[in-house]
Amino acid sequence: YKNERWEELNEFRQRARPPSQYPSFETLMAERNHLFAKHPRTHFIAAHLAFHGNDLERLGKLFDTLPNMYVDIAAVLAELGRQPYSAHDFLVKYQDRVLMGKDIYDVNEYKWYFRALETRDEYFEYYRKRHAFWRIYGFQLPDEVLKKIYYKNALKLVPGIDPKAFPD
Repeated sequence: YKNERWEELNEFRQRARPPSQYPSFETLMAERNHLFAKHPRTHFIAAHLAFHGNDLERLGKLFDTLPNMYVDIAAVLAELGRQPYSAHDFLVKYQDRVLMGKDIYDVNEYKWYFRALETRDEYFEYYRKRHAFWRIYGFQLPDEVLKKIYYKNALKLVPGIDPKAFPD
């Protein structure tokens, strides 16, 4: 009842991970980080801000330690949107390491990402209640940062994407 994701866990009960049956979060993160460090010539894209959207300082330290790690922002807009100043500063600082991502292709959901990333709008509803019952804020990223997050970083990392399909 103290979990802020209780609505999601209530809707999708199979997502619960009782500690008696599963490794702890810290154990999983340590194993993942060890894997990334063990393969420094491989670029890894860790989904969902590497599960550290609620602790951008920790994620920054990981970036500083693991130069081969990248992240996407799929399913964590609510985490960024409740800390707009920190999100802005983090995304500007690590603009070469963050990619746009979405778990579910629903055209109607993109407007929340664009609004949060591109504006300074305040206190607007998040699109999926089970992810966030709080309201979020925009962090108005500079255009060059937006281009990197939206497509330039992917062009660097993902072979086969035609750069001519994107603006300069």
